[in-house]
Amino acid sequence: MSLIEKAAAKLKKSESLIEKSARKEAEKASKPSTVADEKVSQPAMENDVFKAEPVIEKPQRRSRTVEIDPEVLEKHNILTATDENSIIAEEFRIVKRSLLLNAFSKGDQAISNGNIIMVSSTQPNEGKTFCAISLAMSMAAERDLTVLLVDADVAKPDVLNTLELDSKKGLIDAIEDDSIDLSDCLLKTNIRNLSILPAGKKHNLTTELLASERMGMMIDEIAKRYHDRVIIIDSPPVLASSAASVLALHCGQVLFVVEAEKTREPELKEALSMIDSCDNVSLLLNKARFTGGKKKFGSYYGYGYNQ
Repeated sequence: MSLIEKAAAKLKKSESLIEKSARKEAEKASKPSTVADEKVSQPAMENDVFKAEPVIEKPQRRSRTVEIDPEVLEKHNILTATDENSIIAEEFRIVKRSLLLNAFSKGDQAISNGNIIMVSSTQPNEGKTFCAISLAMSMAAERDLTVLLVDADVAKPDVLNTLELDSKKGLIDAIEDDSIDLSDCLLKTNIRNLSILPAGKKHNLTTELLASERMGMMIDEIAKRYHDRVIIIDSPPVLASSAASVLALHCGQVLFVVEAEKTREPELKEALSMIDSCDNVSLLLNKARFTGGKKKFGSYYGYGYNQ
């Protein structure tokens, strides 16, 4: 066989292979595709290595809204939104004004964390929760403020009990479990500009949790999230719980409630020494009785106590 004949034979063989391949492709195209075929035909970049993780939408965090009943406030003699001209309204106007000036002072007069105000007392039942709620109500009446009332008296959480409200989660839950967002614990109220952060569940390590780094971060977050926010913390009594001394570390001001004719001076001095980490302590004389004279108000507010 000549070289030309051999080349022609090879060419004929190649053409037959091409034709055979084309026929197979045509047959494959004419068949309906199957799941197996689709998997084979997927680009290599879509294999398990390059497959994107499924997008999981996080649940939207929402604060629960609660209704504060004016009749409940009246039952406990707490300031209400309609008590604009009452004696108690005037008393707390006097109380709050100095605190607000300290809270938002600028320059050399600025107080670190001045917008975080702890309300406490020497012993239980001296009226600190009454004063904390009334102060929060009075401050919420300001047009340019948002007020957060924090119940930090975990052993005896009287804020919600007094207002006859309930809640499942609160401050201690959010500190202990970092998967709980603080906004999930907040209660928005029907009082304009007023929200409440409940105490949460009781815990045998309350003081340690309040002293934790997470607590400090949370306090900074709620204090600085809004430039017009005031945080009022209803603290445990100083001589009844070590938690009060820890809370004072986070606060720029302390409003210390003294019960007239009950709080003893030695106890008062001891309690004040335990919260001396806060330089701005004001005393409020509660449950004072006046007979005769021209005294208009039934309580006395001592400004700027400093040890």
